[in-house]
Amino acid sequence: MRIIIVGCGKVGTALAKSLSREDNNICIVDLKSDVVHKLATEYDVMGLVGNGASYSVLKEAGIESTDLLIAVTESDELNLLCCVIARKASKCQTIARVRNYMYSQESRFLRKELGLSMIINPEHTAADEIARLLCFPSALGIESFAGGRVEMLRFRIPAECILDGMALKDVSAKIKCNFLICAVDREGKVEIPGGNFVLKSGDNISLVTTRQDAKLFFEKINMNVGRAKNTMIVGGGRIAIYLARMLENLGIAVKIIEKNPDRCRELSELLPKAVVINGDGSDEVFLQEERLDTMDSFVALTSMDEENILLSLRAKEKVSRKVVTKINREQLNEVIRNLDLDSVVYPKLLTAQKILRYCRATKNSIGSNVKTLYRLYDDRVEALEFVITEPSKITGIPLYQMKLKKGLLIGAIIRNDKLVIPGGQEQILPGDSMIVVTTHLGLESALSILAE
Repeated sequence: MRIIIVGCGKVGTALAKSLSREDNNICIVDLKSDVVHKLATEYDVMGLVGNGASYSVLKEAGIESTDLLIAVTESDELNLLCCVIARKASKCQTIARVRNYMYSQESRFLRKELGLSMIINPEHTAADEIARLLCFPSALGIESFAGGRVEMLRFRIPAECILDGMALKDVSAKIKCNFLICAVDREGKVEIPGGNFVLKSGDNISLVTTRQDAKLFFEKINMNVGRAKNTMIVGGGRIAIYLARMLENLGIAVKIIEKNPDRCRELSELLPKAVVINGDGSDEVFLQEERLDTMDSFVALTSMDEENILLSLRAKEKVSRKVVTKINREQLNEVIRNLDLDSVVYPKLLTAQKILRYCRATKNSIGSNVKTLYRLYDDRVEALEFVITEPSKITGIPLYQMKLKKGLLIGAIIRNDKLVIPGGQEQILPGDSMIVVTTHLGLESALSILAE
């Protein structure tokens, strides 16, 4: 695909990095010449210094033959204008990052009237992720497939858990419900495990299942499954507003701690059901006074990553069920991996991942395409949902006869809206959706699961 990315911030950089690996023709556009030259050299893409809302700049970038324009500058208005000009100059698809709450409320109108393929809001995306985690505190991360009918949950095996020392081939017999363990991160090394793989406490594992079976699974291994009843949020930015509204709709009580008194007044008007407190969330005495120890969950949403990390480590000693940490910088991954944090959310990466999923889905092959895509374990593993619409080399034959790539597992089949955990005799049929978990990044079609 020919893709123009306007804006080379964190999201634009993540997109250039991922899309350039996947045999796409990429052109990046930004006003900062040093950033453009650095990314163009690092990822071997075309770079153009200029205003992405200028027709002449877009023409120089090749807009007339472009398949997709992605506008991810810091300005909502500029992103929308870039997309409008791109649509006038060509028939390409367009994606705009829009963060303003007012515009997000009008996203359906904007998409229709401006001809946008997608509007994505990083803060809303992050809030949605956090809300799901608070509804299922045992999970470190939750990814949804097949319109929410199937989920992949990540969690860490606790000490003295019945899974400790158990081989995968014995897990299903001991824990009788519909699930499949499909990836394991042990001390920073990720594996797609076979039946003889022995689980250990401390392993970060991913399993595919339904929400109902997930609850049953966690009950059988004696891990907490109840949703949080209340939460304390430190930081009153955009994510806090979206999250508070989502949690209130779920019946979860919300208390927001915010330093800025003017912002507190705004939050009180926007969120009449929430308790808004003006104070310093980094002050341990203040948090004690606000009864942190009575909270089911805690979410650190300040603008500083280091402060969020410290707040979360402190809260983990007090909060009973769930602690979520917002992080902006990928550079902290190594540090975070060695800390005993609960769930970590990266808004920029969630945004890039959602756009990347859309890009993959536009590349159709043999009637199959990537409907859903998630990056796991610091981008070392992908979980993909392929829709199978017609017969091919992978349909109508038992799975045990398939020569799959190493480091790849067919984790689930969705057939007639029901989850099928595949055994060796199972077959993939036209009309199925197939969830694949793999260390091979960039698979574009269902056929690419086969070994060459």
